Amino acid sequence: MDESEQSIFKKIEQIKFNAVRIVDDVLAGAYRSAFKGSGMEFEEVREYQPGDEVRSIDWNVTARMGRPFIKRFQEERELTVMLLVDMSASSQFGSTSDSKGHYMAEIAAVLAFSAIKNNDKIGLLLFSDEVESFLYPKKGVTHVMRVVRDLMQPRQKLEKGHDRNTDLSKPLQFIGNLQLRRSICFLLSDFLCPMAEHDIMLTAKKHDLIGIAVTDRFEHNFPNLSYVHMRDLESGQEAVVDTSSEEWRQQVAMQEEKRLQTWKKMMQKSGASFIDLSSDRNYIPILKQFFKARKPVM
Repeated sequence: MDESEQSIFKKIEQIKFNAVRIVDDVLAGAYRSAFKGSGMEFEEVREYQPGDEVRSIDWNVTARMGRPFIKRFQEERELTVMLLVDMSASSQFGSTSDSKGHYMAEIAAVLAFSAIKNNDKIGLLLFSDEVESFLYPKKGVTHVMRVVRDLMQPRQKLEKGHDRNTDLSKPLQFIGNLQLRRSICFLLSDFLCPMAEHDIMLTAKKHDLIGIAVTDRFEHNFPNLSYVHMRDLESGQEAVVDTSSEEWRQQVAMQEEKRLQTWKKMMQKSGASFIDLSSDRNYIPILKQFFKARKPVM
């Protein structure tokens, strides 16, 4: 195992450790209460007992047996969870030791471990301006470790100059063409791209779509670093900017706030949910609050 492979392995093990701890300690109950199964399945017929719902009486069995019997059902708990994760070049930006992409990977891992803890299926789609890779939804720890490994490994290609833009229409159309039952689709991206409103609306009609926008602290509050040579990771455009200008910094902050609010309104109008996370903040209480606040969707 060379040095790069060892580094990836350590990152995977760290993400696994963090994700399992977070799920066990914090998110398990909140996740389960937020997402209901797709319906009810028959469990048994048993004799009526005082306190049972009258509407549950099975009149055919009751007539045959000469005494009341009821049908019992249980929630069909199994869900399918799809993680659509942005692997574009802009996701590699980070003002701290971890990039936005690494932050997305950890959040996706937490969601994956939450899913398998509840015996749900988990699938993964990695995208940029095309679908980079796809794992069909399955259950089990072995599968979720494959999900986490795939979340980490392709980023090494991007770090070596494999620049990609962001196109949300590609993963959403891909999911739309799959013969999947209604699923919970988490779309993790920095959303630095065209809005793809039509594809978002179509996906939200078929699935429970939840957008998770991951941004960097510099995108909200750029510090005074005097003159800075900047390069757009996706377009390649370069410029020298005087970051000591308070007017410029305020303009950047206002534009970012407006951009995220525009995305949120569009997503909600389309029937989807939207969560705004910054990579320098703890995402756990925000996810927990979101899960607890939302009405269960079947």
